[in-house]
Amino acid sequence: MNRNAHEPASLPVPPADALTASAQLVAQIRDAIAAGGGWLPFDRYMELALYTPALGYYSGGARKFGRRADDGSDFVTAPELSPLFARTLARALAQALETSGTRQLMEFGAGTGRLAAGILSALAELGVSIDSYAIVDLSGELRQRQHETIAACGGPLASHVRWLDALPEQFEGVVIGNEVLDAMPVQLFARTGGVWHARGVGIDETGALRFEARALGAPGVALSKEDAELLAELDAQIDPVVDYVAETHGAGAAFTRTVCSMLTRGAAVFIDYGFPRAEYYHPQRTEGTLMCHYRHHAHGDPFLYPGLQDITAHVEFTRIAEVGVETGADLLGYTSQARFLMNAGITDVLAEIDPADAANFLPAANAVQKLLSEAEMGELFKVIAFSRGIDGTLDAFSRGDRSHTL
Repeated sequence: MNRNAHEPASLPVPPADALTASAQLVAQIRDAIAAGGGWLPFDRYMELALYTPALGYYSGGARKFGRRADDGSDFVTAPELSPLFARTLARALAQALETSGTRQLMEFGAGTGRLAAGILSALAELGVSIDSYAIVDLSGELRQRQHETIAACGGPLASHVRWLDALPEQFEGVVIGNEVLDAMPVQLFARTGGVWHARGVGIDETGALRFEARALGAPGVALSKEDAELLAELDAQIDPVVDYVAETHGAGAAFTRTVCSMLTRGAAVFIDYGFPRAEYYHPQRTEGTLMCHYRHHAHGDPFLYPGLQDITAHVEFTRIAEVGVETGADLLGYTSQARFLMNAGITDVLAEIDPADAANFLPAANAVQKLLSEAEMGELFKVIAFSRGIDGTLDAFSRGDRSHTL
């Protein structure tokens, strides 16, 4: 078997059929590089690696979500970690529906469907009626899993779920996106010897994919006004002798703008890992935040098994906040996942389990600890929300709001 040129020895080798699919995707990426004159912007590469129909990581058949590497998955999300995450989030969503006077929900990137199923079940228990729960997801494989999970666990509201292939022009209700923004393609810029370059993808003499820099202003290099201003700010803040890599989030910003423009009444809630701008572009964060996930191993090689591994970057929440507000939406709140869940009542939800029932209580308490702990998900993950037609804020943002840090 020919081993991937980028394969770390510590990671498992994919099965033959997966390697064949990855090779087919690499061939398409090489064609795109050739069509671009031997160079591809990194955000375009990331888009192809994640979303090429039938071959990309999210649009293909990789398992993705799970608890362990031996189940074929690559990472675990909060809804997979504990059903109490969805039950607690449902409390905040119920308040958003009530205060906005709306009856619809829309979820982006619904994963296995566990979050949707948990929310639907919890809303039914809370006595909240809805007209529809729309899901937007590019993965046919995940859509099938969502159907099965929601049918089995969604309770009496499961029949309200529908899947969308395109966004409506207008939407009244509550939008949910858990770990969606981090999967949006990012641009990469690298400063070497005091000079900024766009970091893209080329092909080496063996035919393997590799990072390749191009000067700003060169053919094929797009530089937005916002990115140009950011690079100038970084030059002013960071010692010029320090080499530095930075991601920018044009796709995530455009997505946020689209969602907030679509929202005519209600709220949009996004949960993801990341930082406000001052922390994101810290002088000591010289290598950026780009990260890949394969079989529950995190590593930094985006060219390992294209189509078979996740490629992510932390979210720069200040830019997300700016574009949301530019659409005329209100910034409803911004805080840590731990504070959001505590404000929304996760300890009360946990208390519904009898502590004497150790077989159920102890695993649930351990999962809640991971959701809240600063050393786990509690501090790294943030929650940001926008609204139209909601007076004040939600209880989930009532204490510990960090909007002033954006």
